[in-house]
This record gives sequence, structure tokens and C-alpha cells, in this order.
Amino acid sequence: MENLAEISALVKLLDDPDEEIYQHVQQRLLEYGNEVIIYLESAWEQSLDTLLQERIENIVHTIQFNNVKEDLNLWYQSGAFDLLQGALVINRYQYPDLDEQAIINQIEDIKREIWIGMQHEMSSIEKIKLINHVFYNQYGFSGNTKNHHDPQNSYLNQVLESKKGNQISLAIIYATLAQKLDIPVYGVNLPQHFILGYIDESNAEKEYGVLFYINAFNKGAIFGKHDVDQFLRQLNLEPQPGFYSPCSNTEIIRRIIRNLISAYENLGAADKVEELKQLQEILAENTI
Repeated sequence: MENLAEISALVKLLDDPDEEIYQHVQQRLLEYGNEVIIYLESAWEQSLDTLLQERIENIVHTIQFNNVKEDLNLWYQSGAFDLLQGALVINRYQYPDLDEQAIINQIEDIKREIWIGMQHEMSSIEKIKLINHVFYNQYGFSGNTKNHHDPQNSYLNQVLESKKGNQISLAIIYATLAQKLDIPVYGVNLPQHFILGYIDESNAEKEYGVLFYINAFNKGAIFGKHDVDQFLRQLNLEPQPGFYSPCSNTEIIRRIIRNLISAYENLGAADKVEELKQLQEILAENTI
């Protein structure tokens, strides 16, 4: 395999002190993409040279970040139908080697537990109370009130592990569970908060098409439109249809990225802020 010979030769040149040679080597390795990662990681393990290790880390990160950009663009351009998939693409930004099937399996396990308790004649409120019981009481999920600005609150694998998240990450898991059970729960993009709406499928004339709202951050509390009105009054904001109606999956992923930008700005992680702004750009077309 001639590629292997070139890759090996390139990896050997990575510690060249001549910046121009390094730039050339880096460019060639980036062109190879994913297939060089295994060789780079092996070279990293065998080396004690901190410069070489740093260069390898940068190249591997760039390849993985390019993958995230491509995956996000593909998700967006193909209709952004699967919210969980969109959230997993963002997860790849921080955890590129994560076993995503493990996340999907964890969500399936919770769904199965809810499904076992489902009864055909349940009202919409009873269905939500069942989800709440399993999600919050049995599995112990809750809003991360102590460390709300931690970027880890936005990564699903961390939320599933710690059982703590922010409004959006908890709402994504909650809505995914509901939709897998054919319960029509969707995200609603409130300013300074993110809630869920139970869609009234029997009555399309219902204002904003929502039967009631759910606060995934507050143990699945159920509330009505007047509570949203009151919340907006407290913020001195004029009511807009977008504050009451379900939003698109793209808007939800945009909001995750905004949260991460804000979290990393607080931490002074300028490189991450810059990269996340690139992800923001991918979803910026057709912004309303």
C-alpha cells in the first residue's frame, strides 16, 4: 500500500524544525483525513517529544473538527429531521471517539421503561406524568442548578452519565423519549428558557397548536399559556408566535451551539469559541 509508505514518511517528518516543511507535511496529512489518525496516535504514544505530540494533537483535532463540520452540514442539508442525531453531531465536537450507540441504547432503555407503564386509555397529562415518574424519579434526572454554565451540560453523554443537564439537553432527551413513544412533544424556543409543548393533534384550531407546556428543567412541571405570558411580562418582552409554538430541530441545535459559545467564553477558551462560531455559520443560512 503506497499510501502507508507516504503516511509513515510524513509522520517521521512531523518533528522537523523547519516550519515550511512542517506546514507541507501537515497539509498532506490533513488531505488524507481519517485514515491517518491511527498512525498519528501510534506516533504520539511512542514519542516523548512535546513539540511532536502537540503537532499530532493539532492535526488529529483538525481532522476530527472537519468531520463535525461535514456531518453537521449533511444533517442540516438533508432536512434536520432527527433531533437526536443533530445533538450527537455536536457531541462529537468534544467527544469524537465516543460510542454513540451507547447513548442511543441508554435512551432506548429509558423509553422501554416508560413503554411498560403505558396504557391505551391514558390522557395526555397521564402520559406526561408517567414520563416524569420514570425520567425524574426512577432515573434521577434533574436540572443542573449549581453549575448551570458548565459546557458539559450541553453534551448528551455527560448528561446521561451525571443525570444533570441544562434546559436544552434535558428537553432533547425528554422530547426524543416522547416522540419514540408517539407522544407529540416538541421544543419551544422561549427567550432565556427552553420548554416543551404537547401538541394538540385533535384540535388544529387550538392557539399555537399546543395543549400545554412542560418544563424539562423543573422535573417535567406542566403549565399553560398564561404562565408563558407572565414569564414574558417579567422579561418585559412582547409576545411573539415563536415563543409559544414548537420550533425546528435546526433552531434547537443552533441554541445548543450558542450555549456552548457562551460557556467557553466564560472559561476563556477562545479556540473553542472560534470553532463553534464556524459550526454556527453552517446553520446560519435561512435564519429567520
